Amino acid sequence: MDLDRRAAGVLLHPTSLPGPHGLGDLGPGAWHFVDWLAAAGQRWWQWLPTTPIGPGDSPYQSVSAFAGSPLMVALEPLAATGWLAAPALPDGGFEAGRADFARVAPWRMARLREAFDGFRAHADAADRAACDAHAAAEAGWLDDYALFMALEAAHDGRPWWHWPHALAAREPGALDRARREHGAELAFWRWVQWCFDLQCDALRAHARERGVAIMGDLPIFVAHHGADCWARPDLYALDADFQPTVVAGAPPDALGPDGQRWGNPMYRWDRMAAEGWAWWTARLRRMLRHADAVRIDHFRGFAAYWEIPADAPDARRGRWCPGPGRALFDAASAALGPLPIVAEDLGFITPDVHALRDALGYPGMKVLQYAFGGDATHEYLPHNFEPRTAVYTGTHDTDTLVGWWRAASESERRFAGSYLACGDADLHWAMIRAAYASVAALAMVPMQDLLGLAGEHRMNTPGTLGPPNWAWRFDWEMVGAEPARALALLAAASGRGPFDPIGPSRPPQPPATY
Repeated sequence: MDLDRRAAGVLLHPTSLPGPHGLGDLGPGAWHFVDWLAAAGQRWWQWLPTTPIGPGDSPYQSVSAFAGSPLMVALEPLAATGWLAAPALPDGGFEAGRADFARVAPWRMARLREAFDGFRAHADAADRAACDAHAAAEAGWLDDYALFMALEAAHDGRPWWHWPHALAAREPGALDRARREHGAELAFWRWVQWCFDLQCDALRAHARERGVAIMGDLPIFVAHHGADCWARPDLYALDADFQPTVVAGAPPDALGPDGQRWGNPMYRWDRMAAEGWAWWTARLRRMLRHADAVRIDHFRGFAAYWEIPADAPDARRGRWCPGPGRALFDAASAALGPLPIVAEDLGFITPDVHALRDALGYPGMKVLQYAFGGDATHEYLPHNFEPRTAVYTGTHDTDTLVGWWRAASESERRFAGSYLACGDADLHWAMIRAAYASVAALAMVPMQDLLGLAGEHRMNTPGTLGPPNWAWRFDWEMVGAEPARALALLAAASGRGPFDPIGPSRPPQPPATY
């Protein structure tokens, strides 16, 4: 879908969907949500990264930049094939409104292993051939990922640089022995990725039929402990012991005198350039298999990034270094065609970032929560937008609108109340109307803001680790009929969706097949 076309969408990670198995996934609940979006006049569904979760349950610190999260593989389709027993799977007593990853992850992984046993015992020749063909087609990243996961389990979850040196250094003989020793485990991880891709392809096809496009999310950096860094350590600034010499972060600012030290290893941009940006092209190709567009997190790092010495405890000793600029995107575009990208250009932004974004023709982001701390000239106020913009009421890292309003200063509330003609009771709808009525091509609203939920429902609090971050879920009883009806009318009135003077009276029912 054209990113310059006026449209509206909802930001909701699939794990936040309702469902009986501890967290949302790519199964019936996702299909149901697509139908709800279509009925509500929405043309976009934006996800967070769908790669495996990392420390603190974060999807932004994954062990792979290419793999799909095993926890998002729906169990119902596996039961429908006969590979997983008992179609009416028990939910294990999981809390409906939160994803308890510590309990859910081992439970779901056990179900996947049962289903894999069922696949090996009962799959027909066509399914076996399809799984093998998928493994061959994705071998460029999948072979290393599967071996990484097998070796991580064999070494009790220790970081790869603490594995035996021959494995950490990827000596060919050691890798060959490991592949023979862990053959069954490699087959399991390849099969899981085949299941993920099958389900994602089916969901995306259903969304296209309903006029809904998927927007994925691509973090700029990768985790140190991950298949990407282990497979190609030469592409990262590592020493002889495979430890980073410099790490990623953000400089000190008004919100944090020490800055942010994220700890991700820094890319060797020169080596990536020497290979014609092949790694980035492969990564974007993989992303665009699962999504119609991609939001790139921390886009400013492609213009310049904050590099911190690895031995520094915080970000104060960092320095700005030039990023790869448009050469990376030009190479990827030459291989893949025009790139449907939204540039996350929030935070400390300098003119070179906007120059790069504009030269590439990518929409930038504006967040309405940030608009009321100054005066009428603030660039995030809707009357100052330009059309090639994606406006958000909030993001996965901000408070909900209601939470923001309650915590805002008196001057911010007075400014916002005057600008939006609203108060405590209707703040969230006033913000949504302002986003929809703006000239911005895209208007995106987190599901929590559509429902007018307070701050305890936010998705993530930056600078904190673990629960309740990333765990929020909703259920359909929280939604009711009004949000869909109101959104459909707003989308039609603002030229962002089809005109329906009545709107849906209730959420559509889940599809019979998936």
